[in-house]
Amino acid sequence: RLPLPDLFSGLVNMVRVSVLADALKVMYNAEKRGKRQVLIRPVSKVVIKFLQVMMKHGYIGEFELIDDHRGGKIVVELN
Repeated sequence: RLPLPDLFSGLVNMVRVSVLADALKVMYNAEKRGKRQVLIRPVSKVVIKFLQVMMKHGYIGEFELIDDHRGGKIVVELN
């Protein structure tokens, strides 16, 4: 028998485990690179509440929600 070609050998899909962890990693990496703004997607209620707490304590500047009728986006001003 001839082996069947592996259809998924080049396709590796990563699943999103934690939206909050992804948002924090995006902000951390952008800050390390010296960026002033960062785009976070998708939006969740947990991420919004966490950003409000970070803004209240002065870790980030203001942020803006963008409704794209998909997962949504947030633009965060970094300090």
